[in-house]
Amino acid sequence: MVTAEQIQAGFVLAHLAGVEMYQKIGERDACGFGWVDVYVDRTNSKQAKELIKAGFRKDYKPKCLSYWDPAKIPTQSISVKEAGAEALATYLQSLGLKAYAGSRLD
Repeated sequence: MVTAEQIQAGFVLAHLAGVEMYQKIGERDACGFGWVDVYVDRTNSKQAKELIKAGFRKDYKPKCLSYWDPAKIPTQSISVKEAGAEALATYLQSLGLKAYAGSRLD
C-alpha cells in the first residue's frame, strides 16, 4: 500500500515540474486546469483513505479520487498545470497506482 507520506513526495515533484514549465513559457499560454485521477477498488479502502489523507477527494466518477492543480503554481497557464499533473501521475504510476493526468482549457 502506498502511504500518504509517499504521495506527498509526489506533490514536490509536481511543483518542481510546474516551476520548470513556468520558467520556460511564463504567462504566454492558454488558460486551463490540470488534475490527477486515481482509480481504486473502493473509495473506502485503505489505499483510498491514504490518498484522501494526502489531499485527494472523491470524484463524481465511480471508484475515482481526484486532486486538482498538483503543481500549486499561481498561474492560469494550462501548460504549467499539465506539467504538474503529468509529473504527479507518472510518480504515482511508478508506485503501482492507476493514476492519470487530466486537463482542459478554460
